[in-house]
Amino acid sequence: MHKPHAVCIPFPAQSHINAMLSVAKLLHQKGFHITFVNTEYNHKRILKSRGSNSLDDLPSFRFRTIPDSMPVADDDDIDAPQDLPTLCIAVSNDFLAPFCSLLSQLNHDDDDDFPVVSCIVSDGFMSFTIRAAAEFSIPVAHFFPFSACSLWGFSNLGELVKRGITPLKDESYLTNGYLETTIDWIRGMKNIRLKDLPSFARTTNPNDIFLNFVIQETERTAKASAIILNTFDALEQEVLDVLSQILPPIYTIGPVHLFTDKTKEKKLEKIATNLWEENPNCLDWLDSNEPNSVVYVNFGSIAVMTNQNLIEFAWGLANSGKPFLWIIRPDLVIGVEDDYDYDYDYYSTILPIGFFEKIRGRGMIASWCAQKEVLKHPSVAGFLTHCGWNSIIESLCAGVPMILWPYFADQPTNCRYCCVEWGIGLEIDSDVKRDEVERCVNEVMEGEKGKDMKKKVMELKNLAEESCKFGGSSYCNLDELILQILSKDRT
Repeated sequence: MHKPHAVCIPFPAQSHINAMLSVAKLLHQKGFHITFVNTEYNHKRILKSRGSNSLDDLPSFRFRTIPDSMPVADDDDIDAPQDLPTLCIAVSNDFLAPFCSLLSQLNHDDDDDFPVVSCIVSDGFMSFTIRAAAEFSIPVAHFFPFSACSLWGFSNLGELVKRGITPLKDESYLTNGYLETTIDWIRGMKNIRLKDLPSFARTTNPNDIFLNFVIQETERTAKASAIILNTFDALEQEVLDVLSQILPPIYTIGPVHLFTDKTKEKKLEKIATNLWEENPNCLDWLDSNEPNSVVYVNFGSIAVMTNQNLIEFAWGLANSGKPFLWIIRPDLVIGVEDDYDYDYDYYSTILPIGFFEKIRGRGMIASWCAQKEVLKHPSVAGFLTHCGWNSIIESLCAGVPMILWPYFADQPTNCRYCCVEWGIGLEIDSDVKRDEVERCVNEVMEGEKGKDMKKKVMELKNLAEESCKFGGSSYCNLDELILQILSKDRT
């Protein structure tokens, strides 16, 4: 029986690409041929950050590209994310035709090692793949690199619009207490507030691109053959029970990186899709610190902040007295001239005078790092994060409690569940202040609340590991997904 051939296509943003790569590697371990599809722009970024041969074809695992219809960037100017609203429009209007053309090419490829395409695994925000799958008479599974609670939050945005809850009447509703309104009709989400739902609900514009894009994509996903989530049953059972009643078959196969971390395929293990070059000195610096002594700080690939936000975080970290590793992307601060020479001069232009003297000997700043390895390092005791789901699930699996500063999209929902439902995080106000940062760092590192959070996150870490072992829920769900959806004989 020939191996099945899965085409995997992520939404063209860093966290989505990384999560889909884990799924692709996992399917490859299970015997699938894999064609992984990036946009031409992101493909170039990966080659620039990781080397010109980093995405060379391997036996039964290859990378291909499609255009994204966005303005073409000079090869020397591809170190920044593309404009997200414009990218959402492009995904909706311009991706279907080149993707179908690629599928046709793959089916007529002279490569004898690859059979015709047997299934598609696409990002859940790429609903055009449903039409493509229908055209080629193959199944399509939608992978959402989110928590189940965030997917349920996204799925209720349309109902918020129908009930007149969003868009907001004017910007005063952002600060007059309206966001504290309890939304009591969303099944499976007790005491959820409007502010806890995805950030797109806070718009005042009925034509908001993000709001309408997400409503469109989540409504269409009901026509997919299956839904895949990077979570595990024991973490989100109540919400999963609700979702299972209204969506196609749901397969929780997370945390996916726990499966792929065990791979014995060394060549495949080395393949990564980071859009920024990792600083290899981060792990060496962590080696020089005592166990459970370091705060790791990373706001992900999309979140941005004002220079005043950055200054407040800087002094909060400095005043805490704790060692820290801080990832500062070149585009993290709004309104600062881009400078891609990650050196002392660059950081000194955005960080406050006297900061480096204050932290001498106990702080490291870098532009990017290997996050999973950092979180697993024995010296890391806390994680200051933007609440992206990849970051949260990786921190949970490393047994590291969090300080949470939600910025965008699903992050407010993730924050609510980390702080209230799971008890593994402390939230920092969006209008960040240095005293609050200092207090939270010290609480996580040595306070009573921090000890309780550590205990709870270790319990969840153990449950996550159990789910991926033979007979565990994610282990069994993965086999069922492959058997019933992705490689089922449809002749």
